[in-house]
Amino acid sequence: MRGRRLPVWLATLGLSLMVGVPLVAGAEPYELTKNDVMDPKLFKSTDISLFGVKLGDPESKALDILVNEKIPGVKVEQEATFVLLLDQRKPTGPMAGVRLLDGKVDLIFINNRFAFKARGIFRNILNSESPDEIRKLLGKEDFGDENVMGAAMNYEKQGFVVNYLGKDVNVEFALPQ
Repeated sequence: MRGRRLPVWLATLGLSLMVGVPLVAGAEPYELTKNDVMDPKLFKSTDISLFGVKLGDPESKALDILVNEKIPGVKVEQEATFVLLLDQRKPTGPMAGVRLLDGKVDLIFINNRFAFKARGIFRNILNSESPDEIRKLLGKEDFGDENVMGAAMNYEKQGFVVNYLGKDVNVEFALPQ
C-alpha cells in the first residue's frame, strides 16, 4: 500500500466534506422558501432570510429584491414602514413581509398564509394546531403568555416570537437586543 495515492475525485470529496461540515452546523443562512432545516437549534433570527432579505440588510436591498424583482405568485404592497407580501391567488392579507426602520430591515414576519411557500420546520409551525404542537417542534419557549385567546411564545435566545391565535399562527424574527 505504500506509495499509492488516492484518486483525485476521492481526495476532493474528502476535502469538500471537511470544509462543508462547519457550514451545515449553523453558519449557513436559512432561506424560508428553500432550506429544509428541521433542527431549531441550528439557526438564529440573524440566519433567516425571506426571498434573500435578511435582518440588518439596507432598505435599498430589501426594496430591490422584494419590490423591484418579480417574485412568482407574490403581490407586493408597501405601507408606511412595511413591505407586505400577499399570495396572488388569494390576496386577503399579507402572508409575509419586512419592516424597514432607520434604513434597515429590523423585522421579518411570516404567518399561516405563507405555509405553502415555507420549507422545513417553519412550514410545520405555520400549520400547527396548538401551542403544544409548536413546543414539540421548537422546544419550550424562553418565556411567554398563554390564555384562552392563544399563546405568545418568545424564543428570545434565537430571536423570534411565535404567536398562536387559533387558526392564525404568526412568526416574527427580530435582531437580538
